[in-house]
Amino acid sequence: MNLSRRTAVIAGVFFLLTEVGAIVGVVLYDPILNAADYIAGAGADGSILLGLLFELLLVIAAVGTAVTLYPILKRQNEGLALAFVAARVLEAAIILVGIFSLLTIVTLRQQFAGATDADLGTLSTISSSLVVLRDWTYLFGPNFALGAASLLLASLMYSSRLVPRPIAVLGLAGGTLISLSAIAVMLGLYGQFSTLGLVVALPVFAWELSLAVWLITKGFRPVSILTTPAARLDIAAAQPGLQ
Repeated sequence: MNLSRRTAVIAGVFFLLTEVGAIVGVVLYDPILNAADYIAGAGADGSILLGLLFELLLVIAAVGTAVTLYPILKRQNEGLALAFVAARVLEAAIILVGIFSLLTIVTLRQQFAGATDADLGTLSTISSSLVVLRDWTYLFGPNFALGAASLLLASLMYSSRLVPRPIAVLGLAGGTLISLSAIAVMLGLYGQFSTLGLVVALPVFAWELSLAVWLITKGFRPVSILTTPAARLDIAAAQPGLQ
């Protein structure tokens, strides 16, 4: 397996891990987001902590996609490649803030569990505030920052033909929709986890999944890696199948 093929496989695996980490994480720590007065109840700390570990996996994998792809992408456009890395790191940093907010709730619940002098009203207020903080990080991390990163990566994939253009177009559409959706939610047009909000998120999910599968099974198109941009256009014109 040559270097570019190995890079494609590693990047594809990282993209799959971002999907697994995001979906499994939310499912496991859902009780802390939706249970009333979680901090004052019996709690399901084991499930919450496991879910946050999966979200930490998402953070690592998100940065991993950018770091792994950078040596390939910078041959196409170093500025955009660096911007993609920055967007992914920003996304990961925002998600980390959300993780810390939920970990704080778990710590407070364990600290004051069974305490007769605990001010449950104050604790519940703190808990609700931390959940709201997490919701905002989810809006700006796996929504707005992810949309920006998707647009940058998809534009590089489209112009360089590193992957088939229909996959890149899906990324352009998905990145645009999820970014606009984040703005719409911020303006109060609809809820982040409403039916419309979830439907709008499907294209970016399909983009990352299809990109992951292509990179793992097919890798990069060699002509895109081994030629300069000008020469690549000449080859593409001579070989319509590369469009």
